[in-house]
Amino acid sequence: MTVARRRQIDESITPWYHCISRCVRGSRLMGDEFSHRQQWLEERLEFLTGIMGIECLGFGIMDNHLHLLLRLDSTLVNSWSAREVAERWARLYPPPELKGNCPQAAEAWLVEHAADESWVGTRRELLGSISCFNKCLKEPLARLANKEDGVTGAFWDGRFRSIAVLDEESLLATAAYIDLNPVAAGKAETPEDSPHTSFHARMEHCRNLGELEQLQDGLSTETSQTEMEQQHWLLPIEDRREQGEGVLGMLSGFTFSCYARLLDWTSRLVREGKAHVDAGMASIFERLRISADQWQSSIRLLLSEKRRMGHYFGGRSRLREVAERLGKHWVKNVGA
Repeated sequence: MTVARRRQIDESITPWYHCISRCVRGSRLMGDEFSHRQQWLEERLEFLTGIMGIECLGFGIMDNHLHLLLRLDSTLVNSWSAREVAERWARLYPPPELKGNCPQAAEAWLVEHAADESWVGTRRELLGSISCFNKCLKEPLARLANKEDGVTGAFWDGRFRSIAVLDEESLLATAAYIDLNPVAAGKAETPEDSPHTSFHARMEHCRNLGELEQLQDGLSTETSQTEMEQQHWLLPIEDRREQGEGVLGMLSGFTFSCYARLLDWTSRLVREGKAHVDAGMASIFERLRISADQWQSSIRLLLSEKRRMGHYFGGRSRLREVAERLGKHWVKNVGA
């Protein structure tokens, strides 16, 4: 039975959600001669994270589908003033008054709408909504693509599917799965060669800062990695809040270079017979408090060809907590 979106997405259960959208009928509407649409989506994604109260940890744009790993941040959204809400909404949907070169008209529009509590409340809610985020990302591309192709009708197959990611291991596995999609599909040989993924975007950011060689050699310090990640639009890999820096990320004490090594090793699972756990990888698993076998099981479940059912992904204890909260005996885990 279909579950209402408001019950699938609940920040009090988890702020992390894996969203999946597919092109209509599985058509490769973003591949081959349409690959420029993948770049457009990536640029649009960066634009939206700078406006809305939704943060992006990972993304993967394939020929016929799209993966996003998003984080709700109601604290940030509620901290915005009424004026800031109006300004952000105007950037998202520019009104006629702001399109011209008349500062007086633009200022009058902002003052009027910032004073309307009902209008501000509605827009504040939308700016923190994953549903609105997906709509603002996908609908413009659908219009542009239909115009390019000279057709009408649906570009995306329905809205999007959302999976609540409940714990740290599942969060890391989901991030790795998204970044490894091109490798698993045979579109790329290595994660760093996978275009239009969050890992590729992070590596290009390192290259532009002149940090790529140090990162690959494992020479960059935690401090330089933190500064490097903070300069990028994606949510950092390392969570630095325990160090008193207040920098939100995916995992505490887990740097981008750790993630790069883990992703490189995990990519070899896709290519049968090429993976082995060396000393460096063993230390990463110890830090994460998971076993190599447990990690391989999670990744292979996500990469399996079987259709993944359920709206949650997490360990048994978290699944039981969610079921109890929802007044159910159990909830479906992804793939089980």
